[in-house]
Amino acid sequence: MATPNLFSPLNAIAAAAAMALSSCATAPQAPPRKAEHVLYEWYDDHGPGEVKVHIDLTEQRAYYTRGGRDIGWSYVATGKEGHRTPSGTYSITEKIVDKYSNRYGWIEDEWGNVTNGDAKPSTRVPAGERYVPAPMPYWMRLTSYGIGMHAGVIPRPGEAASHGCIRLPRQLAPQLFEVVRVGTPVRISH
Repeated sequence: MATPNLFSPLNAIAAAAAMALSSCATAPQAPPRKAEHVLYEWYDDHGPGEVKVHIDLTEQRAYYTRGGRDIGWSYVATGKEGHRTPSGTYSITEKIVDKYSNRYGWIEDEWGNVTNGDAKPSTRVPAGERYVPAPMPYWMRLTSYGIGMHAGVIPRPGEAASHGCIRLPRQLAPQLFEVVRVGTPVRISH
């Protein structure tokens, strides 16, 4: 039996190609993604017990329990300077899936560009523009004077940003809305 020639020109070309393809250079990669805050964790077991909500104004976080067991937490955005969220003990008195504010909104031009992001129904609307009431999906009312929990933007987790309501992460709000009832206790504290 003949011994193969390991030093043939074809073997040399194959070896050179393998070395070139396995160099230390790395393929170009996309820039790393900016780290994002985890806005909530939800692990409700749907077991026995009443759901309760505790909102910590200092931390800008809410804590959720069922029958004394932790079932989740989330960042919230409560009332900014001049629109403070009141501390106290409340209960949910109303639930509406698709609600709009009768106090706050914005003004936008004919192309949908916001020209005034902090408008009220009484704000003068320039010609060709319109007032848009702020959406408050998954509304859970706490006070008779318009404070409640609802889905909304949390622009800087850990910082207040609302007109007094408690904004919840958009993905969490429907889950919480589903498990609370009219009468669910909500404690708001510093």
